[in-house]
Amino acid sequence: QVQLVESGGGLVQPGGSLRLSCAAPGSIFSRNVMGWYRQAPGKERASVALITTDGRASVHDSVKGRFSISRDNAKNTVYLQMNNLKPEDTAVYYCNAIGTGLWGQGTQVTVSS
Repeated sequence: QVQLVESGGGLVQPGGSLRLSCAAPGSIFSRNVMGWYRQAPGKERASVALITTDGRASVHDSVKGRFSISRDNAKNTVYLQMNNLKPEDTAVYYCNAIGTGLWGQGTQVTVSS
């Protein structure tokens, strides 16, 4: 069964940083745009950042300047670096191989003092 495996979530104070990781099977990772999404309580899942197979990245305006996405093709892993976290960033963060229907299990990020 194909899986995307996320890690790196947790509890952090406002202003802190976290780095999320998502490992994918090589056959999926090498051929697909990868993305990070998040879903806050009571809200719909929303796109946070995307990165193409050749490394072109885009980040949603709501997190621009604070979040960045990158990928390590040797490790078949995509990262989401989150800096200057705010309470409104609290959500479950999901990794997605765009267009495949494959999602990770989600990792909780809680920003609170």
